[in-house]
Amino acid sequence: MSTYGYFDDPSREFVITRPDTPLPWLNYLGQDEYFGMVTQTSGGYSFWKDAKLRRLTRYRYNNNPMDNDGRFLYVKQGKSVWNPGWKPTRAKLDAFECRHGLGYTRITGRKDGIEVEQLMFVPPGENLEIWKVTVRNKSRKPQKLSLFSYVEFCLFEALNDMTNYQRTYSIGEVEIEGSAIYHKTEYRERRNHYTLFGCTRKIDGYDTARDAFVGVHNSLGDPQAVLAGKCTNSHAYGWNPIGAHQVNLSLKPGAEETFAYVLAYVEQGDLPKFDAPFVMNKTKGREILEKFSDLARVDAAFASVQQRWADLLSIYQASKVPNAHLARMVNTWNQAQCMATFNLSRSASGYETGIGRGMGYRDSNQDILGFVHLLPARARQRILDIASTQLTDGTCFHQYQPLTKKGNADIGGGFNDDPLWLILSTCAYIRETGDTTILDEPCGYADKPGSKDSLLHHIETSITYTLNNRGPHGLPLIGHADWNDCLNLNCFSKEPNESFQCVGDIAGSKAESVMIAGLFLYAARDLVGLYQSMDRAGDAGRIQGHYDDMLKTVEEQAWDGSWYTRAFDAQGNPVGSKTCKEGKIFIESQAWCVLGGAGLTNGRAKKALQAVDKYLYTPEHGCALQYPPYSEYHLELGEVSSYPPGYKENAGVFSHNNTWIHIGWTMFGEGEKALEYYLSICPSAKKDHDKYRSEPYVYAQMTASQFSPTPGEGKNSWLTGTGAWSFVVASQSILGVQPDYHGLRIDPCIPKKWPGFTVQRKFRGVTYTIAVKNPKGKSKGVKSLVVDGQKLAGNVIPLPTDGRTAVTVEVTLGA
Repeated sequence: MSTYGYFDDPSREFVITRPDTPLPWLNYLGQDEYFGMVTQTSGGYSFWKDAKLRRLTRYRYNNNPMDNDGRFLYVKQGKSVWNPGWKPTRAKLDAFECRHGLGYTRITGRKDGIEVEQLMFVPPGENLEIWKVTVRNKSRKPQKLSLFSYVEFCLFEALNDMTNYQRTYSIGEVEIEGSAIYHKTEYRERRNHYTLFGCTRKIDGYDTARDAFVGVHNSLGDPQAVLAGKCTNSHAYGWNPIGAHQVNLSLKPGAEETFAYVLAYVEQGDLPKFDAPFVMNKTKGREILEKFSDLARVDAAFASVQQRWADLLSIYQASKVPNAHLARMVNTWNQAQCMATFNLSRSASGYETGIGRGMGYRDSNQDILGFVHLLPARARQRILDIASTQLTDGTCFHQYQPLTKKGNADIGGGFNDDPLWLILSTCAYIRETGDTTILDEPCGYADKPGSKDSLLHHIETSITYTLNNRGPHGLPLIGHADWNDCLNLNCFSKEPNESFQCVGDIAGSKAESVMIAGLFLYAARDLVGLYQSMDRAGDAGRIQGHYDDMLKTVEEQAWDGSWYTRAFDAQGNPVGSKTCKEGKIFIESQAWCVLGGAGLTNGRAKKALQAVDKYLYTPEHGCALQYPPYSEYHLELGEVSSYPPGYKENAGVFSHNNTWIHIGWTMFGEGEKALEYYLSICPSAKKDHDKYRSEPYVYAQMTASQFSPTPGEGKNSWLTGTGAWSFVVASQSILGVQPDYHGLRIDPCIPKKWPGFTVQRKFRGVTYTIAVKNPKGKSKGVKSLVVDGQKLAGNVIPLPTDGRTAVTVEVTLGA
């Protein structure tokens, strides 16, 4: 338990016991098309599919105080005004609790004998969120109070909403019907959708104009309507539309009242838009509010959220794991983070504004690795969507918008690692499902409208692109950047208003990436395995030849004596070499060369990992990205040298690339090392939350490293590739249950003192209960494999051929 809360593992909740956490601690609502972000103080916002193009409520990033917009309830009790979530009034509460669960958040505040509970969730299959609100009189005397709800509507297109005030201040429109507020900006012309904010109880007043409810010179901490104890029934005409309801309550001692608020995104579809001039057709909105006016339906909707997560998590569960942090993360929170990153890529979080990045090509392919076991059908569609943003020359749009699925032309392509990640996600999908028909699916190319080229065509195009775009050393050209977006070897930017990623002429450049070479080895080996599983020996042999050629190049050109060089710049000078004054060793090239199979026969792989251990690693924070950090800006390197030392890509601890080193240690049977490194970045294992600041239940992208003035400070939580890769590390590399083309491969790598563990894994319609025993204190190596009482050779559990849907497996380590 920390100063701020604790894990309730049986309930799969993190319980926050004081509201003033070091940073806002966030949770996500929704899994399908409607999403909401909610913090421990009810901050956040909601959107449908796309946080840029369909944002429903407003949120001001980098505000002061932070996280001061959201889905708020105000209590007016005599002269006292307070929020159950503490903000925005920040009135002192007698009790506070926030329970962040899977797909829901429950906030409870108590003051002066009144307790208010706000349960927020998005029902599966619905484009709306529900706030189930219960007001309790915990005192021994009757209580009268007024409860006010509050949201501020976004005019749907978020960037325009926060920049184009000469227009937006004049277009806001609403309608009010009973306890329902309809936000209908631009509905008269180009939009066929609206936002509904309704209360299932009879209300005693409302406001839809922010100036009327809050006041021009007041803040959300002292809204004038709440202070006055009465809404004004204002009607917004332009300016800033809001939704606010007033409910007056009289409660006897021990009494309580429960009702709900519904915030919904409504597509009108084929229905007539209007019942009369300027009067919306509200049929769908009325149906929604009527449906959830029945509290039994509200409870059933919440139960469906809980059941959905129970079903999803039952696909992979580990028990009797000796380390509580690993067990907690792999069983619950890591999988929840994988759901968020799959749905949102890097688009909308407490750090990502939902306006710029959209869905990343590289990012989304990696996110699938930790998600595919949960909802493989959705992973399948995502792979096809991603592939469709590739161009016929093999390059890819680096990002695309989730609503339109069109590539983002502002940033374009030329990030030369992008094409290869498609191979990893596709192979992961086929290993999980056995569904090779995806390879024949037509998904076309972004610059070839109407084309019917298959996914396999894309995969071959990706391989060919890397082979055809190599530099003087025979290594892949880097383009604008590789995985490290800030290693810009063709940028040469002197203008502070330029994007490091987008400027610079990459045509004819000779800058090369060793990291991409290692990734190519990994991807090519994946593709060899796929072709072999399909009995396509000729194709497997062809790709193996490319693998062998690249491996030879890496060993001849990239080895620097004790580690692998990171890159060669546009002038052919090494980056990440002992010859460099700063940035002598980088983590990415060590990781991907080792993961790709370089150095396994000549001792170099182990030396590379040992160099990481010596120069980059600390047990408290994990591995810094490079050493030493850059102390001055290098024109030939780009953004990587622009950050202060110890932060972000200039030798900060990037959790994402740490996970690749974890896998490397398991390849060498170093169980203690693998777990130690795993725990060094594990949020659950962080002890000083005032230092770490970020959420203790999900990974942050970056932690300030030992080279910074604030070591151990986490930033950019939730939407990071660490989510997927850390699940791969824990479930497949440490606990060692690995989906393969013809069954489950068992290859754990654990600390020698672990007596064993059990994994229940649902795989292709069969539930496997896998008990791993370690009687001789080994880290790696399967001595025996017993499947339903029958001893088998090797370490692959074959798929049942007799229709069995439950299989018991006993694994003994010690080979």
